[in-house]
Amino acid sequence: MNRVFVVVSALVLSACTTAGPFVTNISSDGANGLNIEKCSVQLNTFTGTVTNTGCTSQNIRLRQ
Repeated sequence: MNRVFVVVSALVLSACTTAGPFVTNISSDGANGLNIEKCSVQLNTFTGTVTNTGCTSQNIRLRQ
């Protein structure tokens, strides 16, 4: 029983949480359009670091 408590406690303390996706970058493509980059944000609660994961890029054409 004591070992189970220690293992569960270790898993809870080292958990990672993910939020997103969020727009991280918008830029012009030079041909009347926009490049939009979206990434998910992952927080590692054990080390206190935040990293971007699962980034995707999308091009949107604008009409005149």
